[in-house]
Amino acid sequence: MSEQNEQPMDEFLDDPLAGQDDELARLIAERDELRDKWMRALADAENSRKRADKDRRDAEQYGGSRLARDLLPVHDALTRALDAAGDEQRAAAAALIEGVELTLRELSNVFTKHGITIIRPEAGEKFDPTFHEAMFEAAVPGTVAGEIIQVMDNGFRLHDRLLRPAKVGVSSTPMS
Repeated sequence: MSEQNEQPMDEFLDDPLAGQDDELARLIAERDELRDKWMRALADAENSRKRADKDRRDAEQYGGSRLARDLLPVHDALTRALDAAGDEQRAAAAALIEGVELTLRELSNVFTKHGITIIRPEAGEKFDPTFHEAMFEAAVPGTVAGEIIQVMDNGFRLHDRLLRPAKVGVSSTPMS
């Protein structure tokens, strides 16, 4: 038995590095795998941080878009009330008209403060489907197809996003 035990021991004594190459290769592969996992986790964490930062900025800028959309009809109603008031009504109810004007001005100031801008197209401008919604088409002499011929409602933007397109009528007169 002693001869059998000495044989493997003799081999080990002859080559003291036997088996260490395999162990070293395994450790290097494990190190590389862990480094790769660490780098991926680091990149994932950075992407998450950037995504959270973008989400936070979007929430700051666009978080109130539902409230803003709900206030647009109020702006429209105040504007229509002032537009409908003739000289007679303005003279008879000057304080009331002034109150409506002040309310509209304050609402416009709040809109400006929060990044809401009014899209006010004019007759004769080129129709832009990005900011305008065509409510009708009509052939109107003296106009070119694609020109705005009537504005029914102004549009609104919140920073760079459209809240509501301007509602317009568009000329369908063919170009001569």
